[in-house]
Amino acid sequence: MKLVLNETFKRLWAGRDAFDAVEALQGEVYRELEGRRTLRTEIEGRGYFVKIHRGIGWGEIVKNLLTAKLPVLGAGQEWKAIQRLHEVGVPTMTAVAYGERGSNPASQHSFIVTEELAPTVSLEDFSIDWVKQPPEPRLKRALIAEVAKMTGNMHRAGVNHRDCYICHFLLHTDRPVTADDFHLSVIDLHRAQTREHISRRWRDKDLAALYFSALDIGLTRRDKLRFLQGYFRQPLRDILRQQESLLGWLEGKAEKLYERKQRYGDAL
Repeated sequence: MKLVLNETFKRLWAGRDAFDAVEALQGEVYRELEGRRTLRTEIEGRGYFVKIHRGIGWGEIVKNLLTAKLPVLGAGQEWKAIQRLHEVGVPTMTAVAYGERGSNPASQHSFIVTEELAPTVSLEDFSIDWVKQPPEPRLKRALIAEVAKMTGNMHRAGVNHRDCYICHFLLHTDRPVTADDFHLSVIDLHRAQTREHISRRWRDKDLAALYFSALDIGLTRRDKLRFLQGYFRQPLRDILRQQESLLGWLEGKAEKLYERKQRYGDAL
């Protein structure tokens, strides 16, 4: 069994079974699936997000593997990713409680509690009207540079997100957002994988998802090239020469994802 609690939860759950205590938490339920529950709760006036995993069964595991999908087996994936991102300075959530028990991946019981990031707005919502109402150019360039830096540092740290969309980059709004003063955090790491080094395949999947999620916000070719410069940290001429095959693949993959979205809505 693994159990990590910060001082607040050590005090609140003293003398209790942490797994029973987390199951008893009440609040607004954001997602209720077989084997997984996500909710927002308030404790002593502070907001927290709670993700509880109860095992998905061998049938679901096999089904995922047969369709070339990697199943989410527990809260450990998010816990590891958060810890690694903190180590390398990529802004993300702060985990305050984590528990895992059971060695059988099909029935493992686990949970993670993270501090709520508020007030914030997702980059998807922040940029939703950019086509009709373009943002201040310096702010747009600064946001693109920061997303490129965060994504590049995440990948260089051995973490691939697997849900790398602009909706999972939160812009903090506790102070006025300007080109010279803003704060972004990356969230929703429950599917993330953490290794010593990520493969090119998983890197490219993240980049394609990010590109696809930004197709409707009016980015120019120069904006896209600016992202690549920030991500690869190389002169643009070297990127265009060395990454020619990647750039072509990203265009094609993003277009396929976009076409699928047009056919099926958000059920990607």
